[in-house]
Amino acid sequence: MELRGPGLGAARHRVKLHFLPAYSPKDNPVERVWWHLREQITRNHRCQSIDELVKLTLDWLDDHGRFKVEGGMYQRLKAKAK
Repeated sequence: MELRGPGLGAARHRVKLHFLPAYSPKDNPVERVWWHLREQITRNHRCQSIDELVKLTLDWLDDHGRFKVEGGMYQRLKAKAK
């Protein structure tokens, strides 16, 4: 597959694509973040306005900080990189 796009230029030889299945929640850490966010904030919320919901969401993200990357896909890629 040829890599194209603005700004890729000289870095083209350093870019390696890792294809994921279309839907792979076990191998995609952001899926876990959205799942927890939905369970704790957005599912069955009782906010009176979208502004209130956005504030709750942003506060939740601030409180939880960074999420650890987990999953077999990342372990395999890390092992291959060594």
